[in-house]
Amino acid sequence: MTLLWQVVGFVVAVSLLVSVHEFGHYWVARRLGFKVLRFSVGFGPALWRKVAGPDRTEYVLAALPLGGYVKLLDEREAPVPDAELDRSFTRRPPWQRILVLLAGPAANFLFAIVLLWGMLWVTGAPELRPVVGRVVADSIASRAGLRYEDEIVRIDGRAVTNHADVIFGLIDAMSSDGTADLQVQRNGAPIDLQLQVPDAEVRRALTEPSVLLPGLGFRFWSPPMPASIGRLTEGGPAALAGLRAGDRIVAIDGEVVADFPALAELVADRPNRDVRVEYLRDGVPGVVTVRTSSELVQGRERGRMRIETPPPPPWPADMVRQRSFGFFEASFVACERAWDMSVMQARMLARMLIGQVSLKNLSGPLSIAEYAGQSASSGLNEFLGFLIVISLSLGFLNLLPIPILDGGQILYQLAEWIKGSPLSDAVQSIGQQVGLLLLLLLMGVALFNDVARQLG
Repeated sequence: MTLLWQVVGFVVAVSLLVSVHEFGHYWVARRLGFKVLRFSVGFGPALWRKVAGPDRTEYVLAALPLGGYVKLLDEREAPVPDAELDRSFTRRPPWQRILVLLAGPAANFLFAIVLLWGMLWVTGAPELRPVVGRVVADSIASRAGLRYEDEIVRIDGRAVTNHADVIFGLIDAMSSDGTADLQVQRNGAPIDLQLQVPDAEVRRALTEPSVLLPGLGFRFWSPPMPASIGRLTEGGPAALAGLRAGDRIVAIDGEVVADFPALAELVADRPNRDVRVEYLRDGVPGVVTVRTSSELVQGRERGRMRIETPPPPPWPADMVRQRSFGFFEASFVACERAWDMSVMQARMLARMLIGQVSLKNLSGPLSIAEYAGQSASSGLNEFLGFLIVISLSLGFLNLLPIPILDGGQILYQLAEWIKGSPLSDAVQSIGQQVGLLLLLLLMGVALFNDVARQLG
């Protein structure tokens, strides 16, 4: 079922977002007088075809839904009758060609903003207060003075109201100079603190996926999760030892277990070892020996029993803020959030290129499919949130100055506009080859990250 959700979520997301992108090109091209020959959703054999309009545009729904395209009249691809030359892509003014190329990414940005606006207006935005939970002794966070139940309210002078705000703010700081000025509320009083990470290699490591908060040495407060087994992996260490779903773990090798995160840490410190596990089953105590397995996490062996948490307990009402937005306020906040996310993407990519951010943040199709499946199976709101993020990413990536992307083609048109004539075929060919090489390199790194993550 998980694989099915991943496939369905991925196909729906890609088909929808690529169709939105191509519709942007199509709509602006039609308005500016370009002749549109075909608008196809998907590739390969046509499942449905319709020819309509004065230009006899062909509308196609194809068998392979992972993509789509708009085909414009273009004398570089086929002979064009003299009567229609002025409607060919190459004969239109450069500024019009640029607008057509910009329209695809713009459609993705607009789609994300409209979707986000609708979600904010209809359902509002529940936010978890960024209250600090456990702080690891002698960690970066503890040395900065961060304490249990501090609520982070500002990072580098900017107000933060939820977990995501804090994570983005800390990633921004760690991928820059490694200094984050925090303001926290402690017993109702504002306290100024400063996180400092002077070592560039440590800062870069902190930008790897899922490393930031553990690396800094703290986590957000969450409702206490009992050390009970929700589900076991069939054939895993816990199942082989005779443990069952519903068992509550009370001690590991004689060390009392307070909650599930503490259980996970105790087991993680014991890879490939026989571990004495004390538990309660329906109130009756028992003891088993579990031979833990191991998993390589960030270069370190970590012990695993292959168990999952029980359903999470509800959050206390005072830890959740439910923000509501009016029609116009929702549209303003949607634009602001879309802008912030896009700027963050640009900043992270630039820092990735100069080595300040880990390349492990590049995700490929396997990760995107997994995220799509997880969000689709979690409910409509989660899937819509996933679509917003991916649509903004698609719009941003297509604006990169790589010749085979919209951004690279825009550079060609700007050069022609300034020069007064098209770039030579040789120059364009070299640009296309360099662009293809860069794109393949990015895709290769992303796919490597996907495979490495799947293999642990």
